[in-house]
Amino acid sequence: MFRIVKKERLTPLIYRMEVEAPRIAASARPGQFLIVRTEERGERVPLTISDYDPEKGTVTIVTQEIGASTADICSFGEGQSFADVVGPLGMPSDFVGMTAGQLEGQRYVFIAGGVGTAPVYPQVKWLHSKGVPVDVIIGAKSSGLLIYKEEMAGYCDNLYVCTDDGSEGFHGMVTGMLENLVTVQGKRYTQAVAIGPMIMMKFASLTARKLGLPIVVSLNTLMVDGTGMCGACRVTVGGRTRFACVEGPEFNGYEVDFDEAMRRQTMYRQEEKSAEPHVCRIDLRSSD
Repeated sequence: MFRIVKKERLTPLIYRMEVEAPRIAASARPGQFLIVRTEERGERVPLTISDYDPEKGTVTIVTQEIGASTADICSFGEGQSFADVVGPLGMPSDFVGMTAGQLEGQRYVFIAGGVGTAPVYPQVKWLHSKGVPVDVIIGAKSSGLLIYKEEMAGYCDNLYVCTDDGSEGFHGMVTGMLENLVTVQGKRYTQAVAIGPMIMMKFASLTARKLGLPIVVSLNTLMVDGTGMCGACRVTVGGRTRFACVEGPEFNGYEVDFDEAMRRQTMYRQEEKSAEPHVCRIDLRSSD
């Protein structure tokens, strides 16, 4: 069993939980994800790892209530346990495999939207630990929906906050902030990373291309099964069919067919909202 040692409410619909999972915490890397099941035959819910602490033996997940299954996860409290937490799954971020020489001279900018801000956090921490300069752009509809501001500020060189309604920071989209940083303020980056809603990542990629800036995006929101067996996370990248859960979740943003990916996202919308109990027929064995 995987006990919840700490739970926090970040916004009205977003919760952060620190969960005991020593083996996952020991091997997790930025960019990877895990699968949570609240009960033995419950739905498998893929969630990006938002932090990990090998010494404490815990991993952190951030969950937004969207449908019945995520609401079920969010209903758990401190001291309760999930039936299964499996991971780490997926490929780590590309920079994890880079040498010190390859990281030298790099300057990253992260574009984070909504709940996608949470998986940006461990990537920023990792790069900071290697001495790589990092700027972060965080966006949300309004100030009350911003998350991880204080945590992120402790590890990045510059933090830029954007809100659609102008209630805090830059009044406008994260793409507008990115363009302002490069074309008006003269910032120079070697790599961009965007994590958030699919539509945001699409336009972040279009903006990055216009600026001549390489960009990586995370397609974790496409995943259902998390092991490549269900095929729900199929996406066209560079003209080839790729599986986000086993070959990603991160891909070159220039090459992703976002329109196809957004159509695929709608496939299980009714099932996600349904309160009918889901019965998982796949035999999932915990890795921890």
